[in-house]
Amino acid sequence: MLDPLRLAASFPQALWRLARLRPDAIFTSGGYVAIPVLVAARALRIPVVLWEGNVVPGRSTRATAGLADAVAVSFEATCAALGVERCYLTGTPIRDTRAVDREAARERLGIPAAPRLLLVFGGSQAVRRFNTAVAGALGRLVERCWVLHVTGETGLPEMVAARDGLPPERRDRYRPIPFLADEMTAALAAADLVVGRAGSSTLAEAAAFGLPLVCVPYPHAAGHQRANAEAYAATGAARVIDDADFDADALVAAARLLDDPAAHLAMSAAARGATKPAAADAVARLVLAAATRTAYPPPEAITRLAAGLDGVVPPQRSAGAPAPVAPGTSGTGDPGAGTSA
Repeated sequence: MLDPLRLAASFPQALWRLARLRPDAIFTSGGYVAIPVLVAARALRIPVVLWEGNVVPGRSTRATAGLADAVAVSFEATCAALGVERCYLTGTPIRDTRAVDREAARERLGIPAAPRLLLVFGGSQAVRRFNTAVAGALGRLVERCWVLHVTGETGLPEMVAARDGLPPERRDRYRPIPFLADEMTAALAAADLVVGRAGSSTLAEAAAFGLPLVCVPYPHAAGHQRANAEAYAATGAARVIDDADFDADALVAAARLLDDPAAHLAMSAAARGATKPAAADAVARLVLAAATRTAYPPPEAITRLAAGLDGVVPPQRSAGAPAPVAPGTSGTGDPGAGTSA
């Protein structure tokens, strides 16, 4: 109940801090906590670049987008939803994947080179749905592939018990782990198929590795992830399962994609076509233009830059990585934000 009062009190605080710091530019990913900063920035004539990663922007982003000098988005439809004049399609900035080696990633994770690997992670919210599905499907999954499963801290004991219930010769095929922080890049490089939520970073990182993705959108937060998933699936790189329909049988059905070489390779190619490997460079170009008070590049130039067509080398597998092969043989060889001054 006190949040509106706190938000109002934040405006003079933001005004004082910005007047004292005098930043050359402000970059924000929106949210209600950014409102006082952006209002203060407008009063002090400090340029702002706003990035929005969802197809459907939140209410606070829609309310403050007009205060930004430039808006960067992950999906083209977002520009129309925001109704701003200077809007750029950059994609989602992600960690650099260019130096990631698939074989080294598998060795780091203790996964043999040949088997197909299913990566399952539900993000930080509502992982129980994923854990329940994996527990019910585990015996069938390990007959088909290896499974790397991000369980969350509270779900780990239950999933370790599920692993211990497997036949001894199959237990190594299932790897439950509470979190993947620095090792997330390695997990994506090692995987052949991902089952996960539909946050913009998940979609962008799967695309960077050319990974087919089965999206189970988080059903809350105004349904933002559902719109993300549908937009991404329209490229051919993903399939969508409603959260309410995601159970053990649905997970096993999703894993059958590993046994369909033609569909797997088509989705992998679509993922590579959807990637924006230089999204971070494109957003940085906008921030530098704002900070130096120079003309913003035309939208077409930013789109080319984000796609890696303007002198930026897109992420690639190392020379020693195996070429893509059909999942039915030795496994698919193609692995596929806050406010700051």
